[in-house]
Amino acid sequence: MDIRKNHPLAPLTTFKVQASAETYVRFAAEDEILDFLACQPLANRRWMVLGGGSNLLFVEDFDGVLLHPALQGTAVLQARHGHVLVKAMAGEKWDNLVALAVANGWGGIENLSHIPGSVGASAVQNIGAYGVEVKDVIERIEAISIPERRMVTIRPQDCGFAYRYSHFKGPWQGRFLITAVVFRLCRQPALVTHYPGVLQAVEQIGALNLKNLRKAIVAIRQGKLPDPTRLGNAGSFFKNPVVSQTLLDGLLHDFPDLPRYPQGARGFKLAAAWLIEKCGWKGRAVGHAAVHDRQALVLVNRGGATGREIFDLSEAVRRSVCEKFGVDLEREVLVVGSQSV
Repeated sequence: MDIRKNHPLAPLTTFKVQASAETYVRFAAEDEILDFLACQPLANRRWMVLGGGSNLLFVEDFDGVLLHPALQGTAVLQARHGHVLVKAMAGEKWDNLVALAVANGWGGIENLSHIPGSVGASAVQNIGAYGVEVKDVIERIEAISIPERRMVTIRPQDCGFAYRYSHFKGPWQGRFLITAVVFRLCRQPALVTHYPGVLQAVEQIGALNLKNLRKAIVAIRQGKLPDPTRLGNAGSFFKNPVVSQTLLDGLLHDFPDLPRYPQGARGFKLAAAWLIEKCGWKGRAVGHAAVHDRQALVLVNRGGATGREIFDLSEAVRRSVCEKFGVDLEREVLVVGSQSV
């Protein structure tokens, strides 16, 4: 266990903005977390969990306890003819798990290649890309109940999974700290290639198989998303909005080329990047923050940007999209700061 005061957060987050945590606690084992909670209960203190830091924007210093479960390791719990159960600790890098799965011929998460962040955060966020969401392969989640200070097992059907959402982001905030996730992966995978551009990218590489699908997904993402080690960012800053048939009909009258994707009873998903680009934001900078010039969903720290600068830019983008299209963009990134945010 490593406990530090006034610890800088820029090296621990992909936006790399200057901020610090009043108390930072890094854990390497589950019993360390339980020991810490026994000695320092969090009932009357502000606290939050830090995963890979790829979905956070600190707009000010964090005046509380930041828990960083850096638990490492993967293990095969069960291997049968059709599937394999793989347990990955929360601190494992997500893409390392994907690489391991693909190398062993285990399918189910290859479309989620090259997504930054940790295994624990993948369940919190219900990460998804190219027609796949992680909720569909989660067998169970192992966590610590902070109020009860004990280990618990959570079933995926209880997590309220939805588009980039789980109860860990909603009513369960401040209740659980995920320590591991068990995934059910396929030993004879059915590859998902219906998302526009995926199959064509695979065919440029070679035969359609698990390894080439991963290579194609990585190439697609690298081609349009900035490397956070070179340019501070958190990937997609906004969710793709879902609108009603009525609102869509009105939009198509004025914007007949508007991309839309049916979502059944939920309505139609719109491409947030298209909306943002049509408002003239793509590649536009405001101070040290900017909208990326290749992917309008991504806001970037050009160097020296404060969290507040990036947040203010995001609000300006949201306002202009709402004024032009009547669509309210919801942030995918978690903004941590004062109540004024």
